[in-house]
Amino acid sequence: MQPTVKAFFDQATYTISYVVSEPDGSHCAIIDPVLDFDTKSGRTSTESADDVIAYVQAQELTVDWILETHAHADHISGAPYLKQKLGGQTGIGRHITDVQAVFRDVFNLEPEFRADGHQFDRLFDDGDSISIGSMTLDVMHTPGHTPACVTFVIGDAAFVGDTLFMPDFGSARTDFPGGDAATLFQSIRRVLSLPPATRLFMCHDYAPGGRDYAWETTVAAERAENIHVHDGVNEAEFVKMRTERDAQLSMPALILPSIQINIRAGDFPPKEDNGIAYLKLPLNAL
Repeated sequence: MQPTVKAFFDQATYTISYVVSEPDGSHCAIIDPVLDFDTKSGRTSTESADDVIAYVQAQELTVDWILETHAHADHISGAPYLKQKLGGQTGIGRHITDVQAVFRDVFNLEPEFRADGHQFDRLFDDGDSISIGSMTLDVMHTPGHTPACVTFVIGDAAFVGDTLFMPDFGSARTDFPGGDAATLFQSIRRVLSLPPATRLFMCHDYAPGGRDYAWETTVAAERAENIHVHDGVNEAEFVKMRTERDAQLSMPALILPSIQINIRAGDFPPKEDNGIAYLKLPLNAL
């Protein structure tokens, strides 16, 4: 089966969100939606999510699922807003509980915060399958960038989150808590064991070298051309490259607000006694 895939590129965070729908039906899933956030004012807005809503409504689609490939560190999830407007269940990999446990302590979250994943409607295990109308989505646990990363495979399409990038940009960083370069290598090889014609959809693109933004490639192209993990690169070589490269990287601009919200399935922290919700800025903690 070849699902219909509509991409939405958010220029501010270089994020691609997707609506994946039946080729001959009306059911769909939304993957990795964005809520816009202005760091200077602390205000959120919904332009990116509203574009998704407009498409879903224009195509007269029914949203079955709103899915996260992982707890993103570079944008805030628009899942709660989309769920309110369009319906559907939210889902993420079961190991989100590992991520929640780490950042609950980093941010010293309120005692009521539970690191058990209950904030999402469904936690996925490796090998789980769900239905989107007549389509079947298979869940592949692909940790390494974070412990919770999953790849969603629907027919000939796979949504890889941050595990892979376009061939000329390579692979995900592994220096976040719970990340591991050797684990990422094994996850990537697993993704690249899918049929060669499988379409791979990225969560980000940064247009290296000034080329146009792009977010769709294939297993065959990645195996032949990916600058970090093309066929012939072994695990030791990859781990050395990834470790050295990660040591040179700065933290994502939105990591502190994003993680605090995304481990809550996109909900904001509870409002305080003045009716306002606050995010924390830990000093010298990361």
